[in-house]
Amino acid sequence: MRVGTQAIRLDMTMSLDGFVVGPQDSVDAPMGVGGFRLFNWLDHRLDPGPNGQVFAEMNATRAVIAGRRTYEHADRWHGDHHDGVPVFVLTHHVPEEPPPGSVRYVTDVHACAAQARAAAGDADVVVQGAGAAQALLRAGELDEMELHIVPVLLGRGRRLFDHLPAEPTELELTRVLNASDADPAHRVLHLRYRIQRPSSTQTTGAN
Repeated sequence: MRVGTQAIRLDMTMSLDGFVVGPQDSVDAPMGVGGFRLFNWLDHRLDPGPNGQVFAEMNATRAVIAGRRTYEHADRWHGDHHDGVPVFVLTHHVPEEPPPGSVRYVTDVHACAAQARAAAGDADVVVQGAGAAQALLRAGELDEMELHIVPVLLGRGRRLFDHLPAEPTELELTRVLNASDADPAHRVLHLRYRIQRPSSTQTTGAN
């Protein structure tokens, strides 16, 4: 459940047809075939304007929740997602090898959310990965979504919303930032939504 103004917020880039990576993604090819097209806008992540704003906001979060698949495909972020903040990896199985840096493995989605909220203090928690997002949404632990919509149709790959709750999820659009003045390869629409769905009791991990 949301605590005060603190939010657990998904931060994901996706194609217009809903894909977050291309097909055949793996540790060696983390974005799959053609998937790095989705990250072009990050070339301007330090510039003034919408891209710089949303990137700075993500870096202002004080804890990270990620699915195991995203974590592994990102080369474990070398133990540090940003600024040494705690990283909570939601997983079905805890590996025997100790995690690097500030990473912690958690198998229960509610416990993962609670630990991340506590670690973040008054700041927000950022969520990375489709598996973690779906698990948190099903459990009623996801508060907001910051979606970076890239004007491309990938056609294949891994979708952000493959495994949704059975009932509809109502969303409130709270912000629109349009980086429309960039060249075509770098254009992106940043949409922030607040989730209106009540929590459930599902407690599964995520990959």
